[in-house]
Parts: sequence; C-alpha cells; structure tokens
Amino acid sequence: MPFKRITRPVVLGIVGDSASGKSTIAEGITEILGPDKVVSICTDDYHKLDRKQRAEQDITALNPIANHLDIAEQHIRLLRKGESILKPVYDHGKGVFSGWERIEPREYLIVEGLLGYGTRALTDCYDVKVYLDPQEDLRAIWKIQRDTQVRGYSKKRVQEILNKRKEDGEKYIQPQRSFADMVVSFYPPNDNDGETGAHLNVRHTLRPTLPHPDLSPVLDAAKNGFRLELARDQDGKPVDVLDIHGDLEDERAKAVENLLWNLIPEAQHLRENVGQYRDAKNHSALSHPLALSELLITYHMVKAALGQHVT
Repeated sequence: MPFKRITRPVVLGIVGDSASGKSTIAEGITEILGPDKVVSICTDDYHKLDRKQRAEQDITALNPIANHLDIAEQHIRLLRKGESILKPVYDHGKGVFSGWERIEPREYLIVEGLLGYGTRALTDCYDVKVYLDPQEDLRAIWKIQRDTQVRGYSKKRVQEILNKRKEDGEKYIQPQRSFADMVVSFYPPNDNDGETGAHLNVRHTLRPTLPHPDLSPVLDAAKNGFRLELARDQDGKPVDVLDIHGDLEDERAKAVENLLWNLIPEAQHLRENVGQYRDAKNHSALSHPLALSELLITYHMVKAALGQHVT
C-alpha cells in the first residue's frame, strides 16, 4: 500500500535538561533539511516567571507551574494546522521577557526545551519525539562551558544553579524520557573519561514506537565503530540499543554518513555543516557521532513527511 505524503508541518520534539545539547541537535537537523523548510521554537520561551520572580518565589524554571505549558501546546497545535502564532520571547542572558515574535509554519517544526513532554496533551503534538540524556557529569561540564562563555555566569554561580535544580530535574525532566521514541545519550569512552567533545561515544535507545531504519549496511561499513543489540530499557520494555563509538576514523565515518544520507535522498542540504558544535573554547568543531545522530533523527522527520509513520 503506497504512503500518502502529509500536507501539514511535521513536528519534532527535542527534550532534555539544561545544556543537554538540544539547540545543537536542532540546528544540525535544520541544516540537513534546509533552513528554508524548518522553523524552530523553544518551549523555554513559555516561562511564566522571569528569573527575578523565580528567585523571589524560590522556584526553578524546571517546575511546570513556572511555565505556560497550555499556551505552548496551543501554539504547537496551531502551527501543526498551518496557522501562524505570536510567540513570547525569553532572554536567557538577562533572565527577562523581551517581547513577541511572529512565527509562520513551514514544512518542518522543531520544538525543543525543558518541558516539551510536560503534559499528556503536549506529548501528543509530535510526530517524532527525542530525549537527550547525556551522562550527568558531562552535562554539568557542558552547562558550565555554555553559561560562563555565552550567558556571563561565573563558574561558582553555575554550580549553585546545578545544585538547586538537581531535585527538580529528577522530578520533572527525567520522567519525560519515557515518552520518547529515541533516547540519545552521549558519554565519554572508557579509556578517556575526560573527553567532552568530538570523540564522545553516543548511545541511541530506539523504541518500537517508530519503524527505525534497517542499519545492517551501516553496521557492516562501520565494523567495530557501531554495535546494535536488543536490550531492556529502564521500564523493562524491549528496545534496540545502538552504540556509536567516538573514535571512528574520518574516512570510515564519512562512509557511514553517506549510507545514512542514502536513506533520506529527499534531504541533501548543506551536508558539510552536519555534526558541527561549539567546543570548550567556543570554537566550531566536528563530531561524527553527533552527525550520525542528527542524520538518524532526520530520517524519521523525512519519513513522517512521506506519511510512513504519522500520528
């Protein structure tokens, strides 16, 4: 039976704790699909309280009651139907609201943030759901790097924020993992636990809620760089677990990337930018595991647009 291409925007959700790599993944996928075809919104713009108000009320931004999740859901549904929205804008640098932004729907919609699966109604808005779950020590390093370099915090202040948010992260952010079709977890290799960038390993937990691609040709090409096995997830349900090693040689990694590109011939935009991220010195760098992760997520976006797994 042939599939029918859908005419509404395809919606990707990317959820994870602060500094888990959400924006990096979203930007990479946008480059693959083509910036003219993608619009991204951040659910963090739907904070109900600014930084000063949260401090006064002793509440963190991770708490659902500090966010307008109902309005976020309404806006995603409007964009999904092809209607424009007027979205609030939150300035993370200053911790204040800074006006409104008109968003027009495009072929693909990427929604990233802390609480994208914070309610059942929100969770039902997506065609593809990804949860980013890097090793916790690694996420803390990434947050310190980002908040000191980009947001002007001191290292001491970032550590205080991490400590304050720890309980709410466990209570409100981590449970959203169970709603994802794919869980993407970056972690350092055993022989280099100080690695924080290009040579990190990545583990994909692939749930049967989506029809994942046949990766046999990829596994054959990567040889020792990939491992795919059947396992049990945290909830005891069966999943496929794909490990991608961070020490893949450039030539082999490119060969594997080309095989993944062949799975999505509909998306051939700006290939040289895939897998880019900002390193510890805030310089642009390349990660092959990141590139492969972006390509695998994009595969599902394209197939959803073709009507092969639409919710």
